[in-house]
Amino acid sequence: MSLVRKFATVGGATFGSRIFGFVRETFMAAALGTGPMADVFYAAFRFPNLFRRLFAEGAFNVAFVPLFSKEIEESGVEGAKRFSEEVFGVLFSVLLLITIGMELAMPLLVEWVIAPGFKDDPEKFALTVRLAVVMFPYLMCMSLTAMMSGMLNSLHHFFAAAIAPVFLNVVMIAALFYGLYTGADPLATAWYLSWSVLLAGILQLLVVYIGVRHAGMNFGIRFPRMTPKVKRLLILAVPAAVTGGITQINQLIGQAIASGKDGAIAALQYADRIYQLPLGVVGVAVGVVLLPELSRALKGGHRVEALNIQNRSIEFVLFLTLPAAAGLWVLSEAIIRVLYERGAFSAENTSVVAAILAIYGVGLPGFVLIKALQPGFYAREDTKTPMRFTILSVIVNSGLAITLFPVLAERGIATAEATAGWINVTLLFATLLRRGDLQWEWPLFSRVLRLLVATAVMAGVLIYLLGRLSGWLMPQSSLLIQIAALGLLVAVAMVVYFGVAFAIGGADIGMIRRNLKRGAAKA
Repeated sequence: MSLVRKFATVGGATFGSRIFGFVRETFMAAALGTGPMADVFYAAFRFPNLFRRLFAEGAFNVAFVPLFSKEIEESGVEGAKRFSEEVFGVLFSVLLLITIGMELAMPLLVEWVIAPGFKDDPEKFALTVRLAVVMFPYLMCMSLTAMMSGMLNSLHHFFAAAIAPVFLNVVMIAALFYGLYTGADPLATAWYLSWSVLLAGILQLLVVYIGVRHAGMNFGIRFPRMTPKVKRLLILAVPAAVTGGITQINQLIGQAIASGKDGAIAALQYADRIYQLPLGVVGVAVGVVLLPELSRALKGGHRVEALNIQNRSIEFVLFLTLPAAAGLWVLSEAIIRVLYERGAFSAENTSVVAAILAIYGVGLPGFVLIKALQPGFYAREDTKTPMRFTILSVIVNSGLAITLFPVLAERGIATAEATAGWINVTLLFATLLRRGDLQWEWPLFSRVLRLLVATAVMAGVLIYLLGRLSGWLMPQSSLLIQIAALGLLVAVAMVVYFGVAFAIGGADIGMIRRNLKRGAAKA
């Protein structure tokens, strides 16, 4: 299977998950708006999500996959199975201790980390603690899910791991639908959502476990032992935990600062959900596929192939995220109005969230490029360098967020996150280039310039059409007309961008065709 087809497999499954995520957020906006219950739920949910990224996707995806791939190459399936059993025993034990400790310390964590601004409101503070206690075991389920997903990706079984996140959105949508159908108040709805998160974690774990067994990897549970291979994993995982959770770390910092203003946490979350669609579809696909592909090429001594894979991934990222960034900037208000402005979500909420989304759009290519550049380090078992860059970007984000929030409110937090992301990209790119792990290609540079031209043309067309169709996008129009108008804008933008990009040489259909044929020949 070619690199493009692997990206499409993971990206397609992730796209489905993100679509369900849109539906979820639409129900959420109608049920809770940006009111206090929305702030409380999102604050409580952010914490297990942070640790999911740190201990699951961050640490055990980027540290486990290269070592697991190495075991397959050197010791075959049986050796990889033994390694998986050793890791599972240690991971389960560590997660159990972390979960117990965090549950006991939750009041202190809410006061000092999750939402310091809530401590002056005893009711919001107490509810945040209780909801976080219910949802935190989700971390344990998702960390074990991430480990099994890493096994599946290394075995080139991408679909089950990519489709598992759909279950979180489906279960949460069911909880929201039940709350709206029964006329539940915001407090009851928040409780339904919290229990649905825990249930979804169990279902996701079950899906990937079935996928692992279907892939022929029937591993058991061993008593935890610190073998040399497990120690090596931990050495790689600790810095990777920090690096992999950069977006969540920055968002947690932003949340802590935003907790001082009513509705700010929910506003940031609603904007975050929109830009997570292109970030997830492209970024997750590239990150998931690229790491095992680079690891395989490097372990086999195919350095030229590894350099080509890295460059093609960068090209793929920019080809899709540059127009997405421009689209989010130009259409931010229209998108928010059509998706959210109903029920408890007001026109004033639309204005605030749209401004945040436009800023996130500027940072989108940077956020996704991080996913494409970090595997260049991880595949070479270097997790410390990206960690150093991550720490620096967190410092920049914190300083800017604290400085800008009193002036720009939520927009200041979004600006800080976007700036920190681009600084991280610059450091990663320059270091890979200096080490010779990234090859400068003038043809690639030329294509990127042409993609920028195509993006600018697309943005100009969108601005013109937006003025013509603005009446169709207002709340006075029916929802179907609003959706049709927004869909028309997106469709025209795609036609213009892809048409111009291919016409001026920013993209080459022949190159894509050759890549697909080469992948088919290798399969």
